[in-house]
Amino acid sequence: MRQMHRRCSSEAMHRRWGRPVLAERDYHRLLHAAQCFLTRDGAGEAVALTCLGPVPGEAGCADLGLQVADASQGLGIGTALAWHAASHARTAGWHTLTAYTQATNTALLGVLRALGPVAENRDGPCVEVRLPLNALTRPPRLREVGWSP
Repeated sequence: MRQMHRRCSSEAMHRRWGRPVLAERDYHRLLHAAQCFLTRDGAGEAVALTCLGPVPGEAGCADLGLQVADASQGLGIGTALAWHAASHARTAGWHTLTAYTQATNTALLGVLRALGPVAENRDGPCVEVRLPLNALTRPPRLREVGWSP
């Protein structure tokens, strides 16, 4: 997540987090508040990491972080994990799922759009995506038989 935010403008960081650069203590505070899910394949190798954390100053908003290993992309794993995270956030009482990424990250944008009707707010080279969790669609189907989040 640190690298992604560094690629986005410091102006965008200020709007998102209240300051242009996050201090190390803030990273630790955010990581402590986050819920992370590690997905492994049948051999025990990590194939994805999904994180949910609160957006500072926005009660009820869960920020989504999602990484899928290159070899596991294109199988629907990211979509299934994002849906699982959104469903978990809704059950936990959060009302909005957000993600902040580069506008060129078409894979993540497609994953988020598959979850339901999203609002996208362009912020220079980045885009913030917001999904009202009461509009979450049904679970996606995986392309690989036998895999489940």
